[in-house]
Amino acid sequence: MLILYTTPGACSTATHIALEASGLDYSTVLVDLRAKRLESGLDYLTVNPKGAVPALRVDEDEVLTENMTCLVYIADKSGSAALLPLSGLERYRVLEWTNYVTTELHKGFGPLFNPAASDELKDATKALIAKKFDYVEAALGGAGPFLTGAHARICDYYLYVILRWTDQFGIDLVRWPALAEFRRRVAAEEPVARVLERTGLGA
Repeated sequence: MLILYTTPGACSTATHIALEASGLDYSTVLVDLRAKRLESGLDYLTVNPKGAVPALRVDEDEVLTENMTCLVYIADKSGSAALLPLSGLERYRVLEWTNYVTTELHKGFGPLFNPAASDELKDATKALIAKKFDYVEAALGGAGPFLTGAHARICDYYLYVILRWTDQFGIDLVRWPALAEFRRRVAAEEPVARVLERTGLGA
């Protein structure tokens, strides 16, 4: 059984959704990121010395980290093309989008999570995020209803989680109607709805 170390609402929620969609047998362990403790009280750094989520225990001795790596592992282990095509250019388009979400959007939010960041830095960060949202908004208009076509894949689950962060930082998606509709559409996907219900997260 795969074991996901996760914090609800963090980027590991995308990994949780991917596991739910994969049909693989898994369990979850909650992580207090501030204290670096598991719900059992154990030191999370013994699982992942980086102190971040997700971490994915794939067997007794091996733990994978980094969201993109965990997402690709889950998709490949599922043996289905539903989350990630098994070969061909379509596979690389999904990976291209997943990489964009992790490097440009996920990391782009970093300063907003830093309580020591100045208001000037936070404003500049939001301006950069807005430019990247402009790009995704335009791309969705040409592909849709999901990033690479008709079906939700790992890149879509990851983007959905990032879009949820806009609520926390006062970024109004009214400027990006395609992104707002994308968020609603992904939230309605069955594996997403199940994870949101189990973790107590709103859509």
